[in-house]
Amino acid sequence: MDCPDCGSETAAFAVPEDLREYVPGGEETLALCTHCLALHPAEEPSDSPAFDHVSEAFPTNPDAAIPMALVVGLSSSLALYRSELTELLGHVERAGVDPFLVLGRLADDSGIDATVDLRRRRHQLEQLLD
Repeated sequence: MDCPDCGSETAAFAVPEDLREYVPGGEETLALCTHCLALHPAEEPSDSPAFDHVSEAFPTNPDAAIPMALVVGLSSSLALYRSELTELLGHVERAGVDPFLVLGRLADDSGIDATVDLRRRRHQLEQLLD
């Protein structure tokens, strides 16, 4: 599946049941764009999602990658998804990954043209957890 926003490759993945409550619409399968980082419903997940195609900075371990993809996708509306983002950041941290480091590195990646200002969102998310 290509991104409907920019036409780039996506990483399609199945949302684990314990994370579905954080997904608007309760979608079971989503796709993260490897270029604009938009999150979209997908019809079929990949057996091995190409999270490594997003960026070298993006975690590849599904326990961290899937909640991190949700964080990136939901960060477009901090006010609307505040509690979901807080919970998802905790999931990423419990999987052994620093989500703020990932956001910073994604912001610095020249191959990414995120629809959200990742530097600003990183700062706002850090304040959210303080």
